[in-house]
Amino acid sequence: MRSFGSDNNSGVHPKVMKALEEANRDHAIAYGDDPWTAAARLKIKEAFGEEAEPFFVFNGTGANVIALRACISNFNSIISATTAHIAVDECGAPVFMTGAALKEIATPDGKLTPELIRPQLYNWGFEHHSQPKVVYISQCTELGTVYQPEEIRQIADYIHQYGMYLHLDGARLANAAAALGLSLRQLTTDCGVDIVSFGGTKNGLMMAESVITLRPELAENLKYLRKQSAQLYSKMRYVSAQFIAYLEDDLWLQNATHANAMARQLRQGIESLDRYEFTQSTDANILLVKIPKETYLRLQQKYFFYVWNEFNDEVRFVTSWDTTEEDVEGLVREMRDER
Repeated sequence: MRSFGSDNNSGVHPKVMKALEEANRDHAIAYGDDPWTAAARLKIKEAFGEEAEPFFVFNGTGANVIALRACISNFNSIISATTAHIAVDECGAPVFMTGAALKEIATPDGKLTPELIRPQLYNWGFEHHSQPKVVYISQCTELGTVYQPEEIRQIADYIHQYGMYLHLDGARLANAAAALGLSLRQLTTDCGVDIVSFGGTKNGLMMAESVITLRPELAENLKYLRKQSAQLYSKMRYVSAQFIAYLEDDLWLQNATHANAMARQLRQGIESLDRYEFTQSTDANILLVKIPKETYLRLQQKYFFYVWNEFNDEVRFVTSWDTTEEDVEGLVREMRDER
């Protein structure tokens, strides 16, 4: 069965698998004291800037939890969209692991703005209320929309006035950068982002993520937080080797560009049927579309995908680095069949 459920369902890129195989030779010092990790750190700095300090981990929820723990105390609050990954898909881990309150904001497109954040910034210094400390955004959002760099900069500039931090969940940062024709740095460091969860698992890696601090004070205790959060991988070379392959020769960009192209092709194919309603723009590799229940139940017999909102028959399709034109054409063909 081919999947449009998540880019987590795709395989590992051959170049990444080769890098893992090459790293699987002889012995190497554990916990990151190996040449692969040193080389991967340099690659991250090249991509995000000299101030970037990477801490390699092996899943996205762990990366988000560690990044948030670096920013806050348990009497603080985290501000996010109601559709944010940390609010919907992490089983309460950010609240459980940080002890902080999560303040969710309803948005029409999954994107926060200073105007939406403003009502949450009150009761400063009042001990009866959690103190706002970090704003969480994801790029791309869970709805498939993409922040323009000036939108991120506006949020950063606004909350920095209050001594707050901006955490960017970049599980699909590569897809956003590819869609906008910008570098990874231009969407993070140059926009005033303070800490990044930089993902690779959704874009051709096996099990590799990185928490990247862009402020020195956030890096100070992060190695301890990573260990406490059960994200310090002993055989670190296998994670680091993946990032070397990912960042060399812009493999991250090639993979994301292809995934985005397949999403555009899929949207065009569905639009040509002139019977289904899209609920969001398709800025990168995620599509949200309303499909009658009897139709999506039939489609799920051949393709795996998630029902995003069962109350209004909204489903989500996600394309991957290894989605093929045949995959797209096959899904559209099945959607054309009204049986």
